[in-house]
Amino acid sequence: MSQLHEPPRRQFFPFGNPFRMRSPKGSNLPSKLVDILNAFERSLAERLQKLHPSGEDDVLSLSWMILAMELLCETHSDVKNLIKELDLPVPDWNEKLIDVYLDISVKLLDVCNALSSELSHLNQSNLMLRCVIHNLDSADSERLARARTSLKEWRQNITTTSSRIKSCCVILDSLVESLDLPKIKNSAKGKVLMQALYGVKVQTVFVCSVFASAFLSSPKLFDLDIANTYLWGQTFSSLQNDVNSEIRSIYARGKFTPLKELEAIDQCVGKLQQMIPEKPEVEEAQLLKNSISELGGKTEKLSKDLHSLTKEVDNFFQIVLAGRDALLSNLRGC
Repeated sequence: MSQLHEPPRRQFFPFGNPFRMRSPKGSNLPSKLVDILNAFERSLAERLQKLHPSGEDDVLSLSWMILAMELLCETHSDVKNLIKELDLPVPDWNEKLIDVYLDISVKLLDVCNALSSELSHLNQSNLMLRCVIHNLDSADSERLARARTSLKEWRQNITTTSSRIKSCCVILDSLVESLDLPKIKNSAKGKVLMQALYGVKVQTVFVCSVFASAFLSSPKLFDLDIANTYLWGQTFSSLQNDVNSEIRSIYARGKFTPLKELEAIDQCVGKLQQMIPEKPEVEEAQLLKNSISELGGKTEKLSKDLHSLTKEVDNFFQIVLAGRDALLSNLRGC
């Protein structure tokens, strides 16, 4: 794989975070609202801390991605609970709040569809490998030859970037550009909700950008400048720095794929390709047993991990959709 050249990093909010003066300490919010907001932000900080990689092998692995999506679902569920705690009926929502919530939700649904599409592509590619393994298990020279061709096709298929994941990147750009949420006047509860939505948006952009980076031929990362006045700000900045640095390092090394599990499978595939001659003989099938077994184990694990990750993405989609549907239903009843 040729050396990839990443475009210059974009530093958002170059003149400081527009939310720096919105922390509870300086907002003169009632103590009850401060407690609600602080509880939400502490939970967010704890989730971000759980995502901090213990080593370089944690980044861009399916296990990390599964955990990241689980925690993102928890945060979005927390927002629903926060709205209930605020006792802020939809008829009392400022129009800006409604527009922001609806805009974010529809974009997140589109992101989910893009990620689901890419996971489906990976599942199909994995199914192709399992068929290859079946052919390799056969002591038949023709099937061995077909398997050799299929291994080459797998490598070509797995590196194909879909248009949907590219559209996901455009959506992420728009979410980052709109991080500067509108100010809410004359509504202390509205201010709390808006600040909570800011935290949700930051976590969502970060997680989804890592996902996009796993499926692209170049990293899709943001360097968000987050104020330490947020209870989760310092934790997020540390997490973002470590994860982004490792992803950029992975791409700089020019690996076949940045996703750890796929990289491991590709190494097995490459080994098998070298072992199978263009015109294989039946006897050569016996020499492949160990490599076939290794590839089979890795594809089986990949299948289970992809299933778990797909389930979490679907769960995220349902959480976002349920919140959006509830808001629209309440608006129709106003």
